[in-house]
Amino acid sequence: MEQSILNSPFKIKNVEFHNRIMNASGCNCTTSEDLLELVSSRSGGIISKSCTYEYRVGNEMPRYYDNDVLSINSTGLANNGYEFYAKYGETIKSITNKPYIISVAGIKYRENLKIINKLQQYENHDLIELNLSCPNIIGKSQIGYDFEASDELLRCLYENIDNHNIGLKLPPYFDMIHFENMADIIKKYPICYLTCINSLGNGFVFNELMEPSIVPNNGFGGIGGSVIKPFGLANVRKFHELLPTMPIIGCGGITNKQDAYEYIKSGASLVQIGTQLIKTGPELFDMFLT
Repeated sequence: MEQSILNSPFKIKNVEFHNRIMNASGCNCTTSEDLLELVSSRSGGIISKSCTYEYRVGNEMPRYYDNDVLSINSTGLANNGYEFYAKYGETIKSITNKPYIISVAGIKYRENLKIINKLQQYENHDLIELNLSCPNIIGKSQIGYDFEASDELLRCLYENIDNHNIGLKLPPYFDMIHFENMADIIKKYPICYLTCINSLGNGFVFNELMEPSIVPNNGFGGIGGSVIKPFGLANVRKFHELLPTMPIIGCGGITNKQDAYEYIKSGASLVQIGTQLIKTGPELFDMFLT
């Protein structure tokens, strides 16, 4: 696949991304300083940290660890609250015309609806990404694995708002019937894109001292990095097969240009980079686009 594909623009609905590469939610996008680094980078767009209604300090430290092949995290949705990311869109838009996506991950079922309803009062974001997969909230399950609950959430959402600029971030699926179940749900609603995949939940990693590498949840956390790429590719490929006209953002284990090409070859229109962005910093985008 030619290098030019990564540099080419792409539209989701009427929102044009400058190129096919951007950050993954949760990576270099929590604070104002993080977001300004993305503004100054060559990323094709910007997505915020998944936000709750109010500020959350998150889980205790250390809650992130990486090595040569993977990362593990249990941040506990540490974020500045939806209002911060909504208002910060004005700063972003005063500097750049890059698309700005706000990621939403309410702790409670109705909190997602409340946040998205509030976001309709703000104009300086282009898309909303509803995160149905947050694997590191202690005591909370991923709604994306409960198909009945996912269907009910989307039904309530679209009964109460008139916003067709909402995408979904999905957990990794492993059984073919699960792909089909979720695709059948998505077909019912005006979802404008999918992001596949979030990290693999409930992994465990020892550090160099043979101790749990993170503290929260007795060391269990979401796994990212190069080891999860086969699962990301499979999810993108299967959802592209089931929903061929749906724009898909591929995510999971992308460390170099070849990884990005493989996602696009599998059916992704854009890609998001997480662990490698944390390791390298926003200059990473120069490496992918030159």
